[in-house]
Amino acid sequence: MTDQQIPEGPWVLIAEDDIYIDKAYGAKFAHENIAVVIATDGDEALKALRSAKVLPKVMLLDLMMPKKNGFEVLTEIKADAKLKNIPVLVLSNLGQEADAKRGVTLGAAEYLVKADMRIDDIVTKVKKYLEAENK
Repeated sequence: MTDQQIPEGPWVLIAEDDIYIDKAYGAKFAHENIAVVIATDGDEALKALRSAKVLPKVMLLDLMMPKKNGFEVLTEIKADAKLKNIPVLVLSNLGQEADAKRGVTLGAAEYLVKADMRIDDIVTKVKKYLEAENK
């Protein structure tokens, strides 16, 4: 994230440590004209949120990341008055019901299992949140 600028208009934060997934998401969202910032660990994600003049309209959050895992990041976001209203879509390969329940209990808007989702489906979900913000 260090060389990325935080957009001043609508944008999406993607917190994902897999560089191949980051590239795929980045390319697909760019093709859809959706600005993204990619953070490769939990600390970077929180730093991007706290330094942004304009908050992201939605966040995609992996759970298994270095430095701070997604559960820790989600807990900090929802405890922060400035950040708590950002819709967070957990996107993880942790498919256990207990993990999904924990994510939603901590405040995730949705809990999605990566293996069950195509990138197109993820973009469609993100667009719904972007469109809801514009209403």
